Amino acid sequence: MEVTGRFRTFRQHSAGLARTHSYSCSHDRGLGVGDQSKKHTAETVPDYYHRTMTLFLTESDVQQLLPMSAAMERVEAALRQQGFGRTTNQPRRRVQAPPISLNVMFAAQPEERVLGLKTYTVGPSGANFHVLLYSADDGHLLCVLQANCLGQIRTGAASGIATRYLARADAHVHTVFGTGWQARTQVEAVCHARQIEEVRCYSRNPENRSRFAAEMSAILGVRMVAARSPRQAVDGADIVTTITNAREPVFEGDWLTAGTHLNVAGSNSLLKREIDETTVRRAAVIVVDDRHAVPLECGDLLAPLEKGTVYPEALVELGEVVAGHHPGRTSPEQITLFKSHGMALEDVAVAAYVYRAARERGLGVELPV
Repeated sequence: MEVTGRFRTFRQHSAGLARTHSYSCSHDRGLGVGDQSKKHTAETVPDYYHRTMTLFLTESDVQQLLPMSAAMERVEAALRQQGFGRTTNQPRRRVQAPPISLNVMFAAQPEERVLGLKTYTVGPSGANFHVLLYSADDGHLLCVLQANCLGQIRTGAASGIATRYLARADAHVHTVFGTGWQARTQVEAVCHARQIEEVRCYSRNPENRSRFAAEMSAILGVRMVAARSPRQAVDGADIVTTITNAREPVFEGDWLTAGTHLNVAGSNSLLKREIDETTVRRAAVIVVDDRHAVPLECGDLLAPLEKGTVYPEALVELGEVVAGHHPGRTSPEQITLFKSHGMALEDVAVAAYVYRAARERGLGVELPV
């Protein structure tokens, strides 16, 4: 079947769907797509929310349409709505058929007139992500997005927003543990949130951290240092981000300098932790993206909660800070900690932005769904 018009047809594009796309995302590419802050009510929903055809967007489409600045703007707006109780979000659920696991998470943004879900499989050959975006007016499936790159960008954006609200205003040295694909957008987002002068990176493989330092310095134009040890990476850092697959802590909490902000973003499993109990104990403010996710997948806080080092009531949601219901950091000496699990709300928020941008630019493939 062929669909005429501005959009590629299914037949024209089908040969390209199997291609492997590059998931590396460059620094802010800019996107002038209308008024990004506009709230859509049932009376002001754009016409493209009512089209009959579902749009399919590839990884390369998403990469082209979603700069970090836009992702941070949309994630911040969604978190503010969450803080005012105007969104709904359900944590990740998993089922297993070894060696494959299926993960599903979903959310709704009534003010933006969208709801949706992210689903992905994980197995020996890697992970495969998709987001399904629906209209909140008539339930129509608006868009199916390949979502590896989308998830990478929104995970970085969440850390960027946490840094904006919780790190000291004069923070300028950022350390990142992990030098993989996800680490790229963590560094990019923190550089958006603060005037970063130096980024230190550490991973166990010296070649990987040297390569990462060279690549990110060229992309962001910031001084990158490949640290020789975890201690060297942490000493004197103003912001510390962890984005690893580690099952045990990657540094010692005693090394942290007073006033440090932490983004702990690598794990969503009870079996893994990137930080030790000393780090948790030293944190004056512990912020999470979703309290409901903590007992399901937060290995970083499991032991402190079980031992009573931290009480569940002490955990603050990032949305509450963004909405102004909680002050977050209250002194320069405090250590602040953001534990990121990843929320479907963030996926839906940025997917809606990408969908609108694709419609306006004429990108994607229309499917008879």
